[in-house]
Amino acid sequence: FAELIRDSNNIVFFGGAGVSTESGMKDYRSEDGLYNTVKQYKVSPETILSHSFFCQHPDVFYDFYYHYFLDTSAEPNHAHIALAELEKMGKLMAIVTQNIDGLHQRDGTILRHHCPNCRAFMDYEKVKSFKGKVPRCEKCNHVIKPDVVLYEEPLNEQITLSAIDVISSADMLIIGGTSLAVYPAAGFL
Repeated sequence: FAELIRDSNNIVFFGGAGVSTESGMKDYRSEDGLYNTVKQYKVSPETILSHSFFCQHPDVFYDFYYHYFLDTSAEPNHAHIALAELEKMGKLMAIVTQNIDGLHQRDGTILRHHCPNCRAFMDYEKVKSFKGKVPRCEKCNHVIKPDVVLYEEPLNEQITLSAIDVISSADMLIIGGTSLAVYPAAGFL
């Protein structure tokens, strides 16, 4: 594996929630993952993480979201650090991730939130300060949404095309922490 990395100059990493389990984040489909252990909401986590559920039950969505994604002390683990090192070496050209935990880069995913109505942004610390209650836009009072793709939402077409492009031009593709069961992302391969 090390030799393959040494011989590659255009590495792409494609990963999922399993990359962050060592950091204390739950994955989705394993025996102790969210889909198999979270029962207190009386609906599946997959349902809670859907666009329609977010719109209809933002209170339940944010209680779940806060508990499983925001109220964590998760820090990047050895996998995240190794990927950062490959990037510093000029070998890692892209990370294509299905993760929303923000551990690959601290400036994206759950760390960004916006108002779907007026497009105003709310930072991570402000959203976290609501402690599971529904955060509302300070400008228009609309419910704030995490900058993640929920179930039932389309992927951004430009981001999708960019992901497919970097994967197809890689001289080495590393896949980790994913069941390859979530589409359309799994179809990128």
